[in-house]
Amino acid sequence: MRERPAVPRMLPIAPDDLTPEATELLAGMSTKDAIPNLYLTLVNYEGLMRRWLPFGAKVLNGKIPLRDRELLILRTGWNCQARYEWAQHAVIAQRIGLSEDEIQRVKQGSDAGWDDFEAALIRSADELHFDACVSDATWSTLASRYDKRQLIELLMLVGEYHLVAYAANSLGIALDEDVADTLNI
Repeated sequence: MRERPAVPRMLPIAPDDLTPEATELLAGMSTKDAIPNLYLTLVNYEGLMRRWLPFGAKVLNGKIPLRDRELLILRTGWNCQARYEWAQHAVIAQRIGLSEDEIQRVKQGSDAGWDDFEAALIRSADELHFDACVSDATWSTLASRYDKRQLIELLMLVGEYHLVAYAANSLGIALDEDVADTLNI
């Protein structure tokens, strides 16, 4: 793995320094009364963020069940060695009911004691990451439970979280104060 920036390459905008447009754009983005560093950094390019946020919100709150969504995001975060993404979604995964053991097993991959469908979810994230295509066998398992919209959303969800990982890793976005660095890389 290549070295990640030790310090942020681009600083988040301090909440008091946000333009009125940026403040409006980030309305509702706070967690525990703080806006995450990811958003405060990406808002340096307000126009792009304005277009990106609706897509991110759609795949984050789409048709895929929450547990499945977090397994896909965590595996994508692991594959990309994305500390920021992993830390944020480990907290979210726990909040929606994944155990600490399950979160840690995501790192081990599809052969770490998952049922067939969850193994296919994790395998799909791996196949998309390494081959940019889900295999026929994995697709068949996913299609046994997911409808067409969910299948499309799965592809877009994994792609979205690659985009987030690329940005967070390359910009060196610092972890937010309310999350721990549990990636252990």
